[in-house]
Amino acid sequence: MSTPCQAPGRHVHSSAQIATTELLTKVKGHKFIRKQLLDGNQLQKLSLTLGRRSESSTEEPPDGTPLPYGHHLIYFTPSQFESELGADGSDTTFNSPAPFTRRMWAGGQMEWNPDISLKIGERVEETTEILDATAKKSRDGSEMVLVDVEKRFVTPRGLALTDRRSWIFRQPLNAPPPSPSTPISTIPTTKSHTQDALSPQNEYPIRHLVWSPVALFRFSALTFNAHMIHFNETWTRQVEGHPNVVVHGPLNLINMMDYWRDVHSLEGEVKAKGISYRALSPLYAGEEYTIGTEAVEGGSGGEGRYGLVVKKGEVVCMRGEVVGVKV
Repeated sequence: MSTPCQAPGRHVHSSAQIATTELLTKVKGHKFIRKQLLDGNQLQKLSLTLGRRSESSTEEPPDGTPLPYGHHLIYFTPSQFESELGADGSDTTFNSPAPFTRRMWAGGQMEWNPDISLKIGERVEETTEILDATAKKSRDGSEMVLVDVEKRFVTPRGLALTDRRSWIFRQPLNAPPPSPSTPISTIPTTKSHTQDALSPQNEYPIRHLVWSPVALFRFSALTFNAHMIHFNETWTRQVEGHPNVVVHGPLNLINMMDYWRDVHSLEGEVKAKGISYRALSPLYAGEEYTIGTEAVEGGSGGEGRYGLVVKKGEVVCMRGEVVGVKV
């Protein structure tokens, strides 16, 4: 028996399904192509932000310097006027339509060409296209939209990297009731730091990290990322419901690949062929967390699989599996 507002046999689309259809109609099948010179100044500033003293200096790296794994994320940054950004400051090119406006980095895969690396001083072409948008349900039953995007980076020597990434878009939280109390304001006294420690339960070192609000702001500036959850404490607390500004998903991915490079590449004898990763729980400024190795599996042809994990205490925040190949 049908209700007055529903014809017999008619399928009622959810808000998430309507949003995915609208987004796919807008950008599905379109390829966005940009070319950019990979300049050394940008890479040097990232090394300073990461605190990697061995790779930071008073001079930018010379032309021909290969980009470390994941460091391409500071290039081909968003290119929109402020008036075109979302209410939260995010780039809206591949954002889901309203009401699914809360964007989160969910995971992805990267595939590197072991024979062709991205290098400083080269002009690289990036081609971006949306692969799919899917209506999903979260664990609490609420609707959300999953958006998958692929980026291909081609140098004058050929394809160097394919980067597929996924974003989750949720509906806004209910606005908190107005409070007569003074807005929360803190003075950021935490300093970012990284330290490796050996663990008796693991043959590989455990890396301890803390990110300050200052470092997160610098990373936002490097990536031209105006998403306010990473630098605006009032927004992240009162609108997004987080306890503090959020550590960037791309920053954690870079940290994971830097850890793999330092611990498992054996001074370049093993190259990364790819990584699949998934973000599981947010991390915040001032929190200490770790990156470690869960498992290493050998394979045929000199390949190996390295299971990496990012944890805050016993909470798993990100997992990744790197495929390495001997050179």
